[in-house]
Amino acid sequence: MSDISDLYREVILDHNKSPRNFRKMEGADRTAEGYNPLCGDQITVYVKMQDGVINEITFQGSGCAISKASASMMTASVKGKTAGEAERVFQDVHKMLTGELNPDAGTERLGKLAALSGVCNFPARVKCASLSWHTLRAALKEERGVTSTE
Repeated sequence: MSDISDLYREVILDHNKSPRNFRKMEGADRTAEGYNPLCGDQITVYVKMQDGVINEITFQGSGCAISKASASMMTASVKGKTAGEAERVFQDVHKMLTGELNPDAGTERLGKLAALSGVCNFPARVKCASLSWHTLRAALKEERGVTSTE
């Protein structure tokens, strides 16, 4: 295994073991729930917007290591961004997870999120890694109902 693959694996394991922003947020002005029926991952994303910017973002739920690590990395990466900027990151992450984004471009554009790039080699895990992102998107659009990866 290459050094970069080892580093990426360590980043994912770290975010799974010690997820950032893993808690229920009181006073969130945007909330969405997500569910992956394939493996049972469940997540709730809480967002507090201020002047069009994601001022605070947290998540809660249960799931596999990739699901939890992706949610943790997502919250760290979109805090301080506008909804439009978060949407652009969502698009890049989605392309990376599905293998549509050149890995080198992904590393440059996505920084630490590139640690999730290896997920595209495991199609069944793409939904695990993308669940939190789809749930964030639903929260920002203030969509009702449960977001599903199906």
